[in-house]
Amino acid sequence: MSPTPGVSPGPAAAPDTRPALLLSMSPGTAERLLAPRHHARLAALARTDPRLVAYDLAAPAPAVAAALAEAEVLLTCWDAPPLTGRVLERAPRLRAVVHAAGSVKPHVTPACWERGIAVASAAGANALPVAEYTLAAILLANKRVLHAARRYRSLRTAHDWHGELAAAGNYRRTVGVIGASRIGRRVIELLRPFDLRVLLHDPHVDAAQAGRLGVRAVPLDALCAASDVVTVHAPELPATRHLLGAAELALLPDGATLVNTARGSLVDGAALVAELRDGRISAVLDVTEPELPPPDSPLYDLPNVLLTPHVAGSLGGELHRLADHALDELERYTKGLPFAGPVRAADLGHSA
Repeated sequence: MSPTPGVSPGPAAAPDTRPALLLSMSPGTAERLLAPRHHARLAALARTDPRLVAYDLAAPAPAVAAALAEAEVLLTCWDAPPLTGRVLERAPRLRAVVHAAGSVKPHVTPACWERGIAVASAAGANALPVAEYTLAAILLANKRVLHAARRYRSLRTAHDWHGELAAAGNYRRTVGVIGASRIGRRVIELLRPFDLRVLLHDPHVDAAQAGRLGVRAVPLDALCAASDVVTVHAPELPATRHLLGAAELALLPDGATLVNTARGSLVDGAALVAELRDGRISAVLDVTEPELPPPDSPLYDLPNVLLTPHVAGSLGGELHRLADHALDELERYTKGLPFAGPVRAADLGHSA
């Protein structure tokens, strides 16, 4: 249609520079992760429909294949599919991956680094509830709450609790932290207000660095031998498999508690069960190897074990913190700013 004579055409509409985005995560995760306010924010930050969620990128459905071909950013979470070279061939415009969870190792492959794709993770945000769970476990362990609750339930009568629990309490106890990871450092921060001595074992942290954290660096054997509670926060690597074996567990003082919210493989499960069956130590285990213990595992029934189903990390409403963090990163990307929580290939050799 020709312009109306004597009337100047209006300015052309500005091009939409918002990135095309595709969600990729396990079924049901997006519904738990994203509240209505997150969808509204996504709609403002990205030009594509954020309701499409891709579960299979290797053999995508037509709608997913079309979205993947246009995607500049992937917003991922738990159980996102691996970004292999073949998948990346279907995503020629992909420039960034924003992971609304912790470790990116299961799905960010070497092909991503070779393409120069920028990666961000919400590992820092996910560290917070894990550290809070750990703090609660430490304080309750030193108070011998698990033992007291079990005994109280069985006795159901007046009892000399001060006598039975004479060795309990958190005053001037020693906590050994294995691994100065994000979670380990946050645990150290949360322990500062309490009258506790904190030891740290991490081969990548020297005495001066430990001093700045307010803790004392010690060898692993020394930490095990001196700690009333040992809490594990090292990454899962070939070098850390069975980091706590029979020899290390035998060093724990009688009555000590092992807390593991990292990965089950860091502890020799058979050696731990032997110590727990003996009743010499206790354990708070949010992770095991295998992740779901078999039905006949003694861990379910031992009275000195608190076993939880990998719930220390973000759960329920805490998932919205991960979404907030991820969308903050997406907003930084749209403004041309570097990620606040970048993941670098060089760091993955010694991190979770």
